[in-house]
Parts: sequence; structure tokens; C-alpha cells
Amino acid sequence: MTEPPTERLTDGIVLTPAQQQSRRARSIAIALVLALLALLFFAVTLVKGPAVLVRPI
Repeated sequence: MTEPPTERLTDGIVLTPAQQQSRRARSIAIALVLALLALLFFAVTLVKGPAVLVRPI
């Protein structure tokens, strides 16, 4: 039988500072869009009022 390799690659992908900054900016933008979408859904629910729960079955 063959034995598993004893060395493991722990470094993985190393990003440059510019790539890290770009990733952070993209993550913040995605978080803001998700937060705004959640607020939009919440606002629509408040505007519609309790009529949201009154539906014919």
C-alpha cells in the first residue's frame, strides 16, 4: 500500500494587499445590498399592514 504524503500544503492562495482590499470592498457592498433588501421587505410588510395575513385559502 502507498502511504499518504507527509507534507501538507498549508499556505493555499496568498492574496496581494490590493486583492484583499478589493475582496473587502466587495464583501461590504454585498452586505449593504442584503441589508437594504431586508429593510425594503420589512417596509413593504409594514405598509401593507395586517392585510398580509388575510388571504383566501
